[in-house]
Amino acid sequence: MDAVEAGGGVVVDPGEAEALVWTSAGMDPQTTAAALQEVLGNHRGIRWVQLPWAGVELYAEAGLLDHEHEWTCAKGVYGKPVAEHALALTLACFRHLKAFSRAERWGDQAGQTLFGRRVTIFGGGGIAQELLRLLSPFGCQVTVVRKRSDPLEGARILGWDRRNDALGEADAVILALALTEENTSFFAAPQFDTMASHACLVNVARGRHVVTEDLVAALTHGEIGAAGLDVTDPEPLPGGHPLWTLDNCLITPHTANTEAMAIPALAARIADNVRRFGAGEALEGLVDPDLGY
Repeated sequence: MDAVEAGGGVVVDPGEAEALVWTSAGMDPQTTAAALQEVLGNHRGIRWVQLPWAGVELYAEAGLLDHEHEWTCAKGVYGKPVAEHALALTLACFRHLKAFSRAERWGDQAGQTLFGRRVTIFGGGGIAQELLRLLSPFGCQVTVVRKRSDPLEGARILGWDRRNDALGEADAVILALALTEENTSFFAAPQFDTMASHACLVNVARGRHVVTEDLVAALTHGEIGAAGLDVTDPEPLPGGHPLWTLDNCLITPHTANTEAMAIPALAARIADNVRRFGAGEALEGLVDPDLGY
């Protein structure tokens, strides 16, 4: 409510509204999708819908993203904290911090530096752009795999059709892309076979990008060096799962962007978009219903 009013808007009942700020993100997926569908079905005057997170696969899979409404999400809003977390996981993998944190006695030296390393990022959105800035002081050679050919400063761009070409040469592969039907389970045994045995996989996107069983096998058999995961499939990852037991797999419980970080950032986006909507300006974080993100 405060964010809407800060943007010059007025909070009204849905029947009077032209725009809907949807913040019911805590429900289970089916419930929140059905609830949003009911609101939009009952209130035809709503023209714009602001969604709470950067990822919109929940609404895309439910068939809600249409061309009757203008859809926006929080893409780009959480780029800085998530990129920071991706960098932290990468450094932790390179420095073997999971194994060292478990050690109870002095052991052998291990680890590699990030300086001058080759990094492949899947996704060219806000997280990737922030990562490029964070990686710049390390002098990394960065390749970004994305659908659009738009250049990004500090990176070589490869199209989705060449997504495997930058794996064999990478010291670190970071997943930071939206989840769509096309890229669900796209990272599997063939990709791990292509990666170098010392390379690490870092996932701050969605767990369903990766075939979990293949990741377990790759980490267990030394096909890759390590993994840093903020997301998993399934999520939450159940106790006793093999990934928990591996010294070369560091897991954080989807905390790259915590609620405490997210609320002020989302509030600023809502206030800005309310102002833009009232002024007839282009909105930030537009969602393409055809692409699903």
